[in-house]
Amino acid sequence: MSSTTTPKPFRIMDCSLAAIATGRRAQNLRELRDHIRDVDVDSIYYHFWGSRLRPRFDEPEFNNDFASWAHRGLHDDVTAERLSIIDPRDFQTLEELRHEIVEVIDARLDEQDFIPWSKTDQQFSFIRSQIVVLDTGVTIATVDELISSLPVMSTSSVYYHFIDARRRTETGRDDFSTWLADTGVRSSTLVDALAGVDPYFVTLADLRSHLVGVCTDWAQRGVFA
Repeated sequence: MSSTTTPKPFRIMDCSLAAIATGRRAQNLRELRDHIRDVDVDSIYYHFWGSRLRPRFDEPEFNNDFASWAHRGLHDDVTAERLSIIDPRDFQTLEELRHEIVEVIDARLDEQDFIPWSKTDQQFSFIRSQIVVLDTGVTIATVDELISSLPVMSTSSVYYHFIDARRRTETGRDDFSTWLADTGVRSSTLVDALAGVDPYFVTLADLRSHLVGVCTDWAQRGVFA
């Protein structure tokens, strides 16, 4: 094994997002913009990332709730596509992400003579979330244990450790990378490889597969022997 130190145990956690109604609703694009300007940032987070943890029976066409509503509620695919390509990873904070969303909508409003409206029963309801964290009771102590655990790790654990970690840590890194770096595996390049995995434009199941692939490839290169 390339690591020169024995990693501290990594405790695997699980999570869910408790959805909390804000009472805010939008029926047209301007109202959506106005609410986004001053809604709690937890709501921005929920509408960009929360769908990952919600049960779905189809492949989402758009990557965040704002874009999906622009498509389904407003029938404005130009706005939907512009909102959909916003990658939250490009922004250091949720406030910066909020600013970008508002700018995209403002630009679209400036282009139109008429503001797109939805039907009354298709209004956009703003939700904020509170994360509920559960201890699985499982710990891993070595890099090979991490690699063997990933394929059977729940997708919500993957969400907690690889996605949610980025907003609750000062470094903005995922928990796996932080653990590996803190325990001396940083030079192995595995942390860099993990940093290259984009968690936004894939499902959690696909994300887990990508992580397994990165770790397996890294191990097979002999770095991990």
